[in-house]
Amino acid sequence: MFWRKAFDELLEWKKKYSKNYAAMLEGARRVGKSTIAEEFAKTNFKTYIKIDFANASEEILAILKNIANLDLFFLQLQTVTGVTLYKGESAIIFDEIQLQPLVRQAIKYLVADGRYRYIETGSLISIKKNVKKIVIPSEEHFIQVYPMDYEEFLRATGNDTYNTLRELYKTGKPVGEKVNKKLMRDFRIYMAVGGMPQSVEAYVNGKNFEEIDKVKRGILKLYEEYFYKIDESGRLSKMYNSIPTQLSLNKKRYVISSATGKRTTQKDKEIFSELLDSKTVLICNNTADPNVSLSSTADDETYKLYLSDTGLFTTLLFNSADKLHEKIYAKLLSDKLEANLGYLYENAAAQIITASGNKLFYHTWKKADKAHEYEIDFLLASNAKLVPMEIKSSAVNTHKSITEFSAKFSRKIYKQFLFSQKDVACSERLLYKPIYTLPFVLEEL
Repeated sequence: MFWRKAFDELLEWKKKYSKNYAAMLEGARRVGKSTIAEEFAKTNFKTYIKIDFANASEEILAILKNIANLDLFFLQLQTVTGVTLYKGESAIIFDEIQLQPLVRQAIKYLVADGRYRYIETGSLISIKKNVKKIVIPSEEHFIQVYPMDYEEFLRATGNDTYNTLRELYKTGKPVGEKVNKKLMRDFRIYMAVGGMPQSVEAYVNGKNFEEIDKVKRGILKLYEEYFYKIDESGRLSKMYNSIPTQLSLNKKRYVISSATGKRTTQKDKEIFSELLDSKTVLICNNTADPNVSLSSTADDETYKLYLSDTGLFTTLLFNSADKLHEKIYAKLLSDKLEANLGYLYENAAAQIITASGNKLFYHTWKKADKAHEYEIDFLLASNAKLVPMEIKSSAVNTHKSITEFSAKFSRKIYKQFLFSQKDVACSERLLYKPIYTLPFVLEEL
């Protein structure tokens, strides 16, 4: 079992909120919600019962019909499962809660009863589809579960350098060419494997990248089947699959019609909203007039999309053959891929920024010729000012956009960063940082 940051959030929930709220673990499929819920219950409660609604027996489903009579429900549940529940010391896990909306509605009464603690997991897309005829409980404490971030990945793989990286970052000094090269290779391994627990497990177990890629393709296949259940036309799947292509073309925005091949309809927009709800993608809105309140000037019609997991992005990006040849991974790890892969590093940055609890924003504006645009890859706010960030795959000689942004909004800027594979440096107000330091920059902002 891998260490996950969600454990700490569940521990806080247990100490502060569990008497009045059920914990709801939400996130994309296959990010580890069910495993986290069960492992936490196993180590933090005297006993627990897990009800998996994707695989519940007829006997369990019959018991749930008596949930209005809590005394009878708890008695029958303990009898069928053979697990004794203890007041204040036991937990009940409702896994895939979206499949039983009436049980979710009953959370209000289960929590109010106060005998036990409750943990829910579920897929957002299905939750939204299945709650139209129920009263959604307000007694839920939401915890976001993302693919494993870089710290979780390093700990899972037995690499104990994360705290050392933090201390190196705090010095503000270069680490040297050889050390930086090694640290960048570690980060590229993370980009290649990704943060989906199944692919991380395959890597930890010594599988080669062709086998790891097969695991990731299995997850992508599951997503595709899931999307087709939601939208039989296939448009939802096309919208998802087109993300790497649209980013590789250096487009300033995601275009739905480019994915579907047809003029965008109202139905397309509804399907697109379900893609966002699935948590399999990350949306980055263009903010028209950058200020401290980035959300207030965000353009809902102009945005970019990234995949929630960079490992899946890597597989989808090179999805031109039946299987991704291991030589491509070898080239990625040695930084010898011919293509300009700035957008791959952008996706990694988007994943890190989101996992840190920040929303994604970018900014574009016209150049003097009016035909072209400048673009800031990511824009954050800190200390009542702006923090522009540019992401580069390797070369850092040109950074016209962030230079122009600095001139245009000089009074509004707190700090400005250019992240790449290069070591720490500084040029006037622009701070150069290797991309593996991005989590520590976010900790300070």
